[in-house]
Amino acid sequence: MAKKVKKTATKKKPVRREYTKADVKELRAHSKAKTPVAKIAKLTKRSEGSLRQKALKLGIRLGHQR
Repeated sequence: MAKKVKKTATKKKPVRREYTKADVKELRAHSKAKTPVAKIAKLTKRSEGSLRQKALKLGIRLGHQR
């Protein structure tokens, strides 16, 4: 009889991507349009934390819907 080996899930390594000028422009546009951060995250395929950190560095506001 063959024994079954249980595989444990390993955490995916995050892929770091630089913010291009186009990304920054899009982020500023979303800020002005008051788009929720969760929606921006899905559109840009970046985490909410990443978007908030970049917005903080750029001095723009995100997450206006409360």
